[in-house]
Amino acid sequence: MAVLAGIDEAGYGPLLGPLVVSASAFSIPDSHLKTDLWQLLKKSISDHKKHLAGRLLITDSKKAYSRSAGVGHIQRTTLAMLKILGAEPSVLNGLLAFLCPDCLERLRTYPWYCDSEPVPLVADRSDIKIASEVFTSDTTHNGIRLLGIQSHCLDVGYYNRLIATVKNKASVLFSTTAALIKSIWDNCEDNNIQIIVDRQGGRSRYARNLQRMFSYLELAVINESENISSYELKNAGRKMRIHFVVKADQKYMPVCLASMVSKYVRELLIARINRYFLNHHAELKPTAGYWKDGQRFIADIKTYIPQVKYDPNLLIRCR
Repeated sequence: MAVLAGIDEAGYGPLLGPLVVSASAFSIPDSHLKTDLWQLLKKSISDHKKHLAGRLLITDSKKAYSRSAGVGHIQRTTLAMLKILGAEPSVLNGLLAFLCPDCLERLRTYPWYCDSEPVPLVADRSDIKIASEVFTSDTTHNGIRLLGIQSHCLDVGYYNRLIATVKNKASVLFSTTAALIKSIWDNCEDNNIQIIVDRQGGRSRYARNLQRMFSYLELAVINESENISSYELKNAGRKMRIHFVVKADQKYMPVCLASMVSKYVRELLIARINRYFLNHHAELKPTAGYWKDGQRFIADIKTYIPQVKYDPNLLIRCR
């Protein structure tokens, strides 16, 4: 048996809202490592919205989510997977406590996140129960098991402090990714761990950064090419291979799942920002936080509700 994990982020480019990086990990027979998991698990999942017929949508979050359709698909898939892991959060803080508990204390310092009223996760729980059971049956039949899902939520204030320290946005993303890789290594005793990461920017060489992050492991470069960069890290009879792949969020199911979880957490927190400021003025239009529209949103706050004071270091990213 091997461990197959995927890592992806949501919110690397925006001006407002958190950067969220997530990992999903599965126990899988070695013989299935190169198998198309959508085809293998076609009874329970699909990478297309059409003809789902009760199956879970697992695809790149950019395809699963739209502002017009909302969080329906990414919420359904995320909550079904968490149910398989024994978690059934009904409010936002419960979700964060399971996925990224380290951020909870920091979020209490933000006026838009510290609302005393719990934020409910409104979902069809019976549908989620059925979908999770079908997925569990399908994976069990094929010798596969969901091991875990974890996120790192870099809220804006924390993100800005990290940038101030390292002076480099890409380094912040890589160190956050490396923390998730370390967690998988520390918590999985298998001696065959395969981790797929959506390639970060235009970078194709990761050996130096990996060696710095994992100085206690022996590093070997397997391949560094235009589309994929692969490395092996090993120690005391255990090995881990890490693959940075162009468009991995369109090719590998665990990466797509990580992408959807990251997007779900980010959208829930962006919704809190919108709710806080829109409650002060009905004509203020919501934002998704991306650069141009984020600038528009900040300008509108100054125009419509200049009396509402906020710490820009908690709302606006420095880069």
